[in-house]
Amino acid sequence: MRRTRIGIALTGLALVGGALAGCSSTDRAAPPVTIAAPKPPPPPPTPSWGPTLAADGTCTGAVPATAAEIAPGIGECELVRLKGKPPTDVLVGESGRGQREVQVLYTEPGAKELYFFVNNRLDRIVK
Repeated sequence: MRRTRIGIALTGLALVGGALAGCSSTDRAAPPVTIAAPKPPPPPPTPSWGPTLAADGTCTGAVPATAAEIAPGIGECELVRLKGKPPTDVLVGESGRGQREVQVLYTEPGAKELYFFVNNRLDRIVK
């Protein structure tokens, strides 16, 4: 049997067509997808409130000497410096909004004074 050029060309086209038909098949499985674990949120920035009072009434750092009187806005350690003696009691906590809240009690002869701080700033005084 003798093959002609046209027959060979037709056979070649049929093979190429069959090979290309396999490339457009949709029966393939999708490539695996890797799902990364969610990243934890970054830690909150460290506040720059300056020295603060510990629960035992001591300051956590050097006390600034900027305040001249007990007034709203002064820091916790400035109050202790101005009073000239350690507090009777200190309660350190956190508000529901993530703010540092401190209550400082001074028991004076015949009176009690309670100082409320929010984020190391005197907020109010109860006498």
